[in-house]
Amino acid sequence: MPAALNSRLAVCTWSLRPRSPEDLVAACAATGLSRLQLALDPLREDPALWGGFPALAARHGLRIVSGMFGTIGEDYSTLETIRRTGGVVPDATWEQNWRNLQTVADLAAELRLGTVTFHAGFLPHDESDPDFRKLLDRIAQIAACFGSRGIHLGFETGQETADTLAAFLRRLNNPRVGVNFDPANMILYGKGDPIAALRTLGPWLKQCHIKDARRTRVPGTWGEEVAVGTGEVDWPAFLAQLSALGFQGDLCIEREAGEQRIEDIRAARIHLERLAS
Repeated sequence: MPAALNSRLAVCTWSLRPRSPEDLVAACAATGLSRLQLALDPLREDPALWGGFPALAARHGLRIVSGMFGTIGEDYSTLETIRRTGGVVPDATWEQNWRNLQTVADLAAELRLGTVTFHAGFLPHDESDPDFRKLLDRIAQIAACFGSRGIHLGFETGQETADTLAAFLRRLNNPRVGVNFDPANMILYGKGDPIAALRTLGPWLKQCHIKDARRTRVPGTWGEEVAVGTGEVDWPAFLAQLSALGFQGDLCIEREAGEQRIEDIRAARIHLERLAS
């Protein structure tokens, strides 16, 4: 790959389920990674506990390379519940989400982050859908909020096909808004082949998540997230496609299932380093 892989790998802090800043520092050390994508909501929700983490991280040689925020009211129980409740689509939670993300934008600016990622919600594939214009306007509003602070936004992939997301991004036409590509999400949501999707979304690539999954055998239900290298993502093809695209950005290891996350994240790091070498 064009840039050394080990200088681009990071760990998603929420994957480690830390109870305190000190706990997070120790968990990062155990993974062998010193670069982080930081969940920003804990800093917003509990500044007394988490406000000092950036300084603590710096003292321990940890670098925060990007941020992430969530939206309230999301229900991931089933594909149908997340379709109804996900991201900034629902009207019932929009005003509170808007207030929250303005605070998140300020936090990200204080941390001098260049990129922040989030789940926008399900994007309609039909421009005549009333939700299309609503979401286009809301994303433009969010992009202006972060953009005024010099921050790029990355949509999480998977909740729609790559073609639908690409069409939405063309319509939005904002160079500060792109994708945080997660190959496993394409499998978990049943939205197409990850490598083909990566090729389609290449022009908008801001960051990647490193995660693996297996497809469901029951249509309409979730696939299964598994440890990197044990699922259906073709990692040699994934790395080759990133190289073909000339992408040299961050690759953040995410693990949202299982009870041995430190071990799984460390194994993912080793798996990718071996492939790259």
